[in-house]
Amino acid sequence: MAYKICRFVLYALGALYILALALFAIGSFGLFGTEPDPLSSVFLIPLGLPWNHLIDGFAESLWPWLTATAPLVNLTIIW
Repeated sequence: MAYKICRFVLYALGALYILALALFAIGSFGLFGTEPDPLSSVFLIPLGLPWNHLIDGFAESLWPWLTATAPLVNLTIIW
């Protein structure tokens, strides 16, 4: 039973991550005629907690990319 719950959580978190990553790409690069939005990564932040707090130690130019990849750490841990 616990295996099925973990599998469901893994798939749900993966689906949310893909959706948030798509919104990040659309908002950051202005795809599909939208205006570039600096708040487009707002959905990635809760998915990547607590690892997002460690990003401050890196160069500021890497922050958006590290925010985008932080949820992968949580996905790896659940997997």
